[in-house]
Amino acid sequence: MAVNLQQQREDQFTSSLDELISLSATAGGTVEKIMTQKRQHIHPATYLGEGKIVEIKQAIDALDIDVVISNDELSAGQLRNLSDRFGIRLIDRSQLILDIFAQRAKTKEGQLQVELAQLEYMLPRLHGQGLILSRLGGGIGTRGPGETQLETDQRHIRRKIDDIKRRLKSIVKQRDQYRKRRRLNNVFQIAIVGYTNAGKSTIFNRLTASDTLEENQLFATLDPLTRQIQLPTGFEALITDTVGFLQKLPTTLIAAFRSTLEEVSEADFILHVVDASHPDLEQQQQTVLDLLKELDAHTVPTLTVYNKKDLLDDDFIPILFPALLTNAFNDTDIEEIKKKIEDVLKENWNVYHLSVDSFDGKLLHQLDQETIVTEKAFNEDHNQYMIKGYMRENHPLNRLLKEQENKND
Repeated sequence: MAVNLQQQREDQFTSSLDELISLSATAGGTVEKIMTQKRQHIHPATYLGEGKIVEIKQAIDALDIDVVISNDELSAGQLRNLSDRFGIRLIDRSQLILDIFAQRAKTKEGQLQVELAQLEYMLPRLHGQGLILSRLGGGIGTRGPGETQLETDQRHIRRKIDDIKRRLKSIVKQRDQYRKRRRLNNVFQIAIVGYTNAGKSTIFNRLTASDTLEENQLFATLDPLTRQIQLPTGFEALITDTVGFLQKLPTTLIAAFRSTLEEVSEADFILHVVDASHPDLEQQQQTVLDLLKELDAHTVPTLTVYNKKDLLDDDFIPILFPALLTNAFNDTDIEEIKKKIEDVLKENWNVYHLSVDSFDGKLLHQLDQETIVTEKAFNEDHNQYMIKGYMRENHPLNRLLKEQENKND
């Protein structure tokens, strides 16, 4: 069921409904009927108008429906009032997303984060659950903390939340140590971001020759995965595949996954993957850009990869730049992504010229791996390599450039 607000664009509303159907399928449900109502405002007590509630109740009885899903997040009162009227389990979009995350979290950190998000979502709605708590068990929207936890009082849930936060704190501390170590080792970090099901994991696998999960489903990747990547000139970096973004992502989930999403804000470069064939790609792009801004990662150098060009019927004009149109299953396109990353980096980095003694193998190796070397020539008279390349501004090797400049002066 969904409310189509008059000020909302029709294509946006249709897209959000399509997304809800996909979310339901991902969670293991089958959509039997879609009921919508056009309104100026959402009803504060019952979400929908009286006539539509009666209509939905008739459909529930006629089609033997098990669960009703709302396209919008419902308040405690709305949940209670509608559940009393429908007489079956009612969940909203946020609960559905949390359910999918609960199904897909594989690491201990991911599982704790989802459980935390579910408990924080449930806490203010305990009063609104009323009789429907006794109806929990089995089926869509019931994974995670479990019915016994949901039936306990607020104090118990708060204790549970505090306990999970303490456990997560130690995991987050460990993650921070990994990040610090990467920074100390001057490791360049790339994060792949994008709307869910845009093809991030496929591109990640092709770039790194990995075999992580690829599915034509929402949130196929939940736990972030990091691998090494080598670009055409020999420059090496770490690349991380992150969880897909979505419209109306529950705020409790964003808060719980903050430490995981910080992989994005800590990145030196972002690959923003967009499904070029999606009818609502503009809205999907904007959702990702808004979340990047929220994570304070909107100023990080970014390459937008418009994926799934093989599904396009018409000529495609990119909206964001710099950009690349690709098919993730095409080897040439994958090589083009690597090359384009270097091109964008060269535009953002400082050009350098350096003379390095031939016996200084360690420095030569460091320049090959940590900078983009574009020219290398050997000077026999001076027994030195003359190197031209590009280096990021905050790299420690910049001091060598200054030292050499001072010598030349």
